[in-house]
Amino acid sequence: MRSFDLTPFYRSTIGFDRLFNLLDQTAADAAAPGYPPYNIERTGENAYRITVAVAGFSPSELSIVSKENTLTIKGEKTAEEAAKAEVLYRGIAARAFERAFQLADYVTVKNASLENGLLHVDLVREIPEAKKPRSIPISINAQAGPQVVTDNTEKAAA
Repeated sequence: MRSFDLTPFYRSTIGFDRLFNLLDQTAADAAAPGYPPYNIERTGENAYRITVAVAGFSPSELSIVSKENTLTIKGEKTAEEAAKAEVLYRGIAARAFERAFQLADYVTVKNASLENGLLHVDLVREIPEAKKPRSIPISINAQAGPQVVTDNTEKAAA
């Protein structure tokens, strides 16, 4: 449980909504249980994989949604399967869950697969060409002094 309230900041600031939402979400995530367990792996220079342990869930019971730099994975068991048999001991959790991940800018979901009770979500960071750093060549001129740039627009107008 958090001991601070961000409500006055929402009323008195403009344009900082995302920052306060991240603070709210961080505080909520700290109190959230660790179900289902997950791994985040770096599989390449700009490639990542999130692996979530979803034993007992079928692909139709899972949903993956990517929206506004947030990846949300939900799992919900159908009520029919739970009522089929009397369970004497439940060691495999089959409760509904929702797990959200904050994605960096330009990170997109490329693939999702379910194998051996593990949901693998592959992510790729694709930076647009305009945002990539570019190398500027440095030329060496024979002149020792600074170059004078002339404006030819006055001559062209006359």
